[in-house]
This record gives sequence, structure tokens and C-alpha cells, in this order.
Amino acid sequence: MISTRNIRVIVAVFAIFSVILFFASSQHSLGDQLQRVKPISHPDASDHTRIGSNTLQGNSPHKAGSEPPYAQPKKKPESKPYKDDSKPKIMADKANSNSPSNEKQVGKPLSNEEQVGKPNEKQKPSQDCNQVDYVVMIDAGSTGSRVHVYEFNTCKSPPVLLSEKFEMLKPGLSSFDTDTKGAAASLDPLLKTAMETVPKDKQGCTPVSVKATAGLRLLGKEKSDNILKEIRSHLENDYPFAVVEGDGISILDGSLEGVFAWVTANYLLGNIGNEEKVPTAAVFDLGGGSTQIVFEPEFGNNEKMVEGEHKYDFTFGDHKFTLYQFSHLGYGLMQARNKINSLIVKAALQNNKELKNSKINNKDAAKDAKATISINNPCIPPGVTAENVQVDISDNEIYLVNFKGPSVASGAQCRFLAEQVLNKDAECTQKPCSFNGVHQPSLTKTIRKNQDMYVFSFFYDRTNPLGFPSSFTVEELSDLAKVVCNGDQLWKEVLLDDHVKQLNEEPQWCLDLSFITAMLHTGYDIPLHRELRTAKTIDNNELGWCLGASLPLLDKSNGNWKCRIKETTNA
Repeated sequence: MISTRNIRVIVAVFAIFSVILFFASSQHSLGDQLQRVKPISHPDASDHTRIGSNTLQGNSPHKAGSEPPYAQPKKKPESKPYKDDSKPKIMADKANSNSPSNEKQVGKPLSNEEQVGKPNEKQKPSQDCNQVDYVVMIDAGSTGSRVHVYEFNTCKSPPVLLSEKFEMLKPGLSSFDTDTKGAAASLDPLLKTAMETVPKDKQGCTPVSVKATAGLRLLGKEKSDNILKEIRSHLENDYPFAVVEGDGISILDGSLEGVFAWVTANYLLGNIGNEEKVPTAAVFDLGGGSTQIVFEPEFGNNEKMVEGEHKYDFTFGDHKFTLYQFSHLGYGLMQARNKINSLIVKAALQNNKELKNSKINNKDAAKDAKATISINNPCIPPGVTAENVQVDISDNEIYLVNFKGPSVASGAQCRFLAEQVLNKDAECTQKPCSFNGVHQPSLTKTIRKNQDMYVFSFFYDRTNPLGFPSSFTVEELSDLAKVVCNGDQLWKEVLLDDHVKQLNEEPQWCLDLSFITAMLHTGYDIPLHRELRTAKTIDNNELGWCLGASLPLLDKSNGNWKCRIKETTNA
């Protein structure tokens, strides 16, 4: 028989067990309620952390591939300015596009089946209109001079480009220094080409203009003015063309050099001169003495371009454009070489007495000198030597050296030197800045992801000869620089024989690619994954500033030139 005491124990145990079951059940129910009221995470939240700030979406929580935060509300689709949605063919090696979009992007190379129309096809003159005019434009660059002879049909506005004759020669005008007559005479082969191209009955009413760029800018005002004066006299006295007055024979302002290059590219791509306004391509032009950047930034509703010399407003056809432009004088490829090599020579001067004693006091004395001193240079690949390299510390401190590559590839050290000369840490008074303290709107925030970015001139000359495609990312360009900086053994494994031959003929190719990559990525802040496009010609027409500068000369009333009338005498 169970005692009273035992009954009490059993009841107590049962009560305790019941309490435990009650609390366990209550906690489970409370957990369910918390789970039901817990806020649901936004489906794009994880994408925001992945995208980061170094993308074309900026810091926006948009998924990759969506419109950037500055995009305006979508409008009804407009009529397309090209027949059958065609675009002009780009005369460069084609590359596979990684773009997920099926839409044809402005300026993309198309297959033969898609080559239905041409830019400005709707503006082609009717068969009964055959007004043809010519322009002769000479580009006197730092490394050489080039002539462009353009043939236009001027029945429509803007005029339709029919053909272009192009020829170039070396050296540039600046190499003649004080020899003004020699500088003027150096253009004769180019002018002969113009004489052979322009029909004789058109020559007297064909404007000719000579525009010098960074080479003469760096030569100094007195010397450059004397050369240009002699060229004008030579043209007026010895050739039948109508010489453009005023600034027709002059140094081209750096801002106009970039703007005209932008006009050339977008005119040839068919992006401007149409009834409908379409997105335009950004342009990066790398010369020998300077480099230009020009693009049409798109700002958000509460933002606008900072006022300053970088802002350029103009009208082309029926549309107004507000461009950002800047010409970085002294940051062309040849000047960049000298800046980087100067850092190496200055470091060597600290402990190399023989190098100190080899100083040359002027450029004339350096012309016939030979290098007798060799120093290591991380921008030269292993086993390679760059002989007789002239390094100008200043006008009166010049050294001639043989640069030798180290025993081990040092591409990273070369890239470090390239970033140093960009002066990225310079004071930025108007943020954001690119390099050397120069204000520039962010390319990742003011250019759409599928908007073309064209790099040409030396950008093309340092990539295409090595078998690089016409479309590539900055990261792929960086990979190419690593291959080139590694030396002959890797070249033979990765590159074709023709490409290896190119590298053997130019020992400073590693330096060039290191600087180009540093300028695009570190200088301009272009993300590594961003696709770039390069070309030498579009529809067989040369890229550069010359076509853009020639178009205004077709307006006789504002072109600042008059037809030359040949004087005749009656017998």
C-alpha cells in the first residue's frame, strides 16, 4: 500500500514534469511567432555587397546588368537612325563580345549580313546632286606628319564623306628645331600626295590647313612660331591650295584636339548628324606628347557638370552636346617613357659617378652621341637591352644610356613607376579627379555600361601588332603587359613568330604597356572588367582629330579662307 508520503512525491514529480512541458511548448510557439514577423531581406541585398564601388553601377543596389542609378525613366522606343539597325564596320580585328545583351550596341562590329547601311545613309545626296569639295588637313604630330585629303559631297548637312587619302612620314616638325626651311620642306611629299588627289580644277578652292600638336607645344613658342611662319610662306608661294587664314597654320589647342577626335569617331560611327539623338562613344586618344579624353557624361537629376575649362558645349546638326574634355600635356607615350626613364636615371645618379660625368648639356650635342653606360631598368624584359636611349631630365641635363633588363621579370615594379609619374596623389581641388590633380567626372557613374569607350592611336599601335583583338577588357590588357614584360621565353610560348619579331624590334614595349594599363586603370579609374574598343580606321577612314577639324572648313562663309584665282595676262 502506497503511503501518503509517497503519494505526495508522485504528485510533486508530475507537477514539475507538467511545468517543463508547458514552457517547452510556449518557447516553440514564441519562436514561430518571431519567425513570422521577422523582416524579409530585399532580394538584391546580397548583390549590393558583391557589386561594390568599382563597377559601372557605382554603389547602387542594382543587380549587375541593370540600368545604372542615374538612368532616366524608360521612354517609348524611338525610331532607329540606321537602316535595318546597321552600324559601320570597324576596320580592326574582330573579337567575341561578352555582353549578355542581344541588342546591337552603338559602334559594334557587325557580320557581313548586318552590313546593310552606312552612317548617315539617309543623308546621301540624290543622284542629280554632285557637288564635291575637298579639304587638305596636315597633322604635324610629335613623332611624324600625316596628310588627310578628304572628299565630301556637300549637298547635305552635315556633308557626306566620300573618300579619304592618307599618308604619313617621319620625323615630326619638332625634330627640326631651328631649321625652319627644313621643317617646311619636310611636308613636300605629303603635299605632293594632295596635288595628285585633288583634281586640278578644284585645287584653288580647296582649303589647306596645318595643325601641329604636342611636339611643337613642347618645343617652345619662339621656335614653333618660326616653323609655322615658314610653312605658311611655303604653302602660299609654292602650292595652289587656299591656305586657311588666322589659325589655319598653327598649334592646335589641346581641348580642340580631343573634341575634334570625338567628332571624328562619332561621325564615322553614325552617332551624330542624325535626326534622332543616340548615345555617343567616349574617346581616348594617346599621342606621343599628350593624351586626350572626351566623353558626354550623363548625370543624375540633382547633378550637373562642374564649370571649368574642361566643359565644352557645341552643336552638331540639330543636337546640342555638352562634353567633358581634357588634354593631358606631357602624358603622351613618348613623354611618359621619358618620365619613367628619368626616375630610373635619377636613382642611378646617386651612386654612379660615371653616369654623372656623362651628362650632356643640350639636345644638339645629344644627336650624334653614343651611350657608354648601362644600367638596369625594370621596364625592360629579361635578356633585352634598349640601346642609346636619350633621357631628358631637363633641357640642359641629358643622358644617353643603355637600359638592360633584370635577370628576373619585374613588370610589377615597372607598373609602380608608371603609377608614380601619373601623380595620382596630387591635390584635387574639384573632386573627383583622374590624375595629376585634374577634375574628371567618374566614368563608372556617368557612362552607361553598354556605352562604347574607344581607345586609339598608340593604344591601337601597342596592342594590335601583338594579335590583340579590337575589343578587350582592361584586365586582359594588364595580362598582355605581364606577358610582354616576362621576356623572350614566354613570348615564344604564347605569341606567334610575327608578334615576337615586333617585340624584338621595340625593347621598350613592356614600359609602354605598363604605362597604358596604369593610365587607364589607376589614372582614369576604369574598372578592370570594363570593355574597351580600339581601331585604326572606321569604314577605311582614319580615326583622330583631322576629320573633325576638316568639317567646319567646308563652310566657306565661316571657314576663314577664300578661293585662289589664278592670275592670267592677255598676250
